[in-house]
Amino acid sequence: MDRAPEIIRFDPGPSFPDDFPSSVEPKNVPTVFHGAVKDWIAISKWDPHNGGLDYLQDRVRSATVEAMLSRTPPVFYGDLRSHERVPLPFSTFVSFCKNVLQNVASDASTSGRQETDAMDSDDKCSVLEVPLNGVYLAQVPILNMENKERSPLEVLKDDIQMPMFLDRRPLASINLWMNSVRSRSSTHYDPHHNILCIVAGCKQVVLWPPSASPLLYPMAIYGEASNHSAVDIAKPDFSAHPRAKHFMDHSQRVVLNAGDALFIPEGWFHQVDSDDLTIAVNFWWPSDIMSSMSEHMDAYYLRRILNRLVGLEMNKLLPVPSRKSAENALHQSANRMREGCHDHNSDEMTCSYNLKGNNEMKVSVLHELEPKEHQALHELVSLVHETISVASQCHMAPSNLIEDTKSDAKCESEKLVTSNSRHPEDDYVASILWNLDPLNLRNVLVAMMNNFPRTLEALILHALSPVGAEVLTRKFDQMDQQTSKEKQSEFYQLFYDVFDDQFAAMEAILNGKETFAFQAFRNVMDQYLGVNICRPK
Repeated sequence: MDRAPEIIRFDPGPSFPDDFPSSVEPKNVPTVFHGAVKDWIAISKWDPHNGGLDYLQDRVRSATVEAMLSRTPPVFYGDLRSHERVPLPFSTFVSFCKNVLQNVASDASTSGRQETDAMDSDDKCSVLEVPLNGVYLAQVPILNMENKERSPLEVLKDDIQMPMFLDRRPLASINLWMNSVRSRSSTHYDPHHNILCIVAGCKQVVLWPPSASPLLYPMAIYGEASNHSAVDIAKPDFSAHPRAKHFMDHSQRVVLNAGDALFIPEGWFHQVDSDDLTIAVNFWWPSDIMSSMSEHMDAYYLRRILNRLVGLEMNKLLPVPSRKSAENALHQSANRMREGCHDHNSDEMTCSYNLKGNNEMKVSVLHELEPKEHQALHELVSLVHETISVASQCHMAPSNLIEDTKSDAKCESEKLVTSNSRHPEDDYVASILWNLDPLNLRNVLVAMMNNFPRTLEALILHALSPVGAEVLTRKFDQMDQQTSKEKQSEFYQLFYDVFDDQFAAMEAILNGKETFAFQAFRNVMDQYLGVNICRPK
């Protein structure tokens, strides 16, 4: 996975961009604006340590807000199964904050310091073990431009100002975020661009680019919490989410203090730790990325995006394999084959293989091949013989070695691809094909056409895995780029003339390619959309 762009930082003064919509926003990279809102009235008026709680209580009075009540405090998960929204008088929540403030002041030398040390540690995924209250004012609207409903906190809008770099942006909503004690949000992304502004306290934000979705196991796209990660941030289960072992390697952290603002682009995953008595305001607005998309083109955009991701996933499933394991594996099969040879030396092979009925084929010396081509030819012949032998010993028809891709309701195709794609060095045929230059492979295949046509037929019909089918066709494409149209036509004519049923050969290759592509598609759906699918009947 490529490294995401580094977080951009601006300090107060002339360094702030005057053209945010054209110079910063289009990059879709998180950006910190230190001191961007330090002149807000709210910075001085809302400070819990300087009479701010009394001020807020007096301004909002008895208005009722919707609070978030977590079933897993102090972590607040976005899934409705993990929390509920409850009506709560704002003054009641502020009174609770006052009690917390008094307790912190009286106990600063004991438990308060211990909690601070824990939260300041490098590994925050294992902290927050002290029982804390599960109430959080999360995403309480100050202004909501989308549904135009009046908010009970609208009175607070006079204490905040639009950040200067957001001037003239079409806002969706302005929201208050306020917690009494330390809290932690689950990992999620937003469907809007976001500017998070800290009024009081401190927040630590960990961010991941959308490309890190496979490591974060997003919830199913059709589910209620589709923009959230399924990984338990308090106690990750790496047996259930093995890719999550590496998710922090692709993260970036930023610490925000009062007066700071952070631009979180649409689609960027983020997880937030908030100190005691932290207050923040955020601004959401629709990005140009989505607003410029025409509805009648949505299906096309979706297909293009999926096609691109599937292509990238297919490339991931085909890393350059090593010949070493293939060569080691050949010793056993080659030794067994030599037991049936009447004569064998370094220059000549006179073994005969009954690969199709009683048609016996003699292997002749092929002096015109380069050493590496001769070795590859020997390896392929050996592996095909071994494949047919295994099928015979298991009383299995060779055609059963490649499963019927049209009846795959139980996701059997995963068995065909996963082992080879994750460990391509174990797919010996694909490894041999992959390690040959296109023209070298062409010479090997021509030698098989002329000397071992039944072996070539068995290779394509019975010994070629989905990974091997994908590798073979990629090599065909590379051959075509290096040869003339006439040479291409001559080669494919000879190749398909080997088969009694040319359409069966073509179908075997195409079925293998489609099975391989389906596994890549299946991985994409799982990694990026949280959808586990099987091939339909």
